[in-house]
Amino acid sequence: MKATGIVRRIDDLGRVVIPKEIRRTMRIREGDPLEIYTSSEGEVIFKKYSAIGEMAGNATQVADIMTKLSGCPVVVFDRDHVVAVAGAQKKEFNERRISQGLEDLLENRKTYLRKGPDAKLAPVEGIDRPALACAPILSSGDVTGAVAFLAPSNESTANDIQENLIQAASQFLGKQVED
Repeated sequence: MKATGIVRRIDDLGRVVIPKEIRRTMRIREGDPLEIYTSSEGEVIFKKYSAIGEMAGNATQVADIMTKLSGCPVVVFDRDHVVAVAGAQKKEFNERRISQGLEDLLENRKTYLRKGPDAKLAPVEGIDRPALACAPILSSGDVTGAVAFLAPSNESTANDIQENLIQAASQFLGKQVED
């Protein structure tokens, strides 16, 4: 745990303000769920809650199946990080943050399909591997993550089957989060 040197008082309703710089650094947005933990040393710890992260096993199984069906590597994300990978080296992708491009896509609830070699969305921060298709995972009307097919080559474009598979994967994972 790292000390920030910031001290905040609790108001009469039991609220405490998380400073803007910490919210920005940790990518905490208005409405984001936070889990509260306590320790025997008297610490209170807030942790971002990830419904997709809670079901990482299911996400991995979906990624494995989608890789076999699409012939492309598959990455499943929560709102901030990679949760599951299939068809690519897991060490390279695990716990990496989503890119700004993917974050913008999720904010707008848009599906991305690569229609030409010049179109390029690299969904994982720090990895210059373009996505073939990306779709947001929606549950109860909220964006909880995304699923992406990575392009097997720089010339690859998304076809109708991959478009349907990305939609099916995102809808299935969204339904799993709701249940």
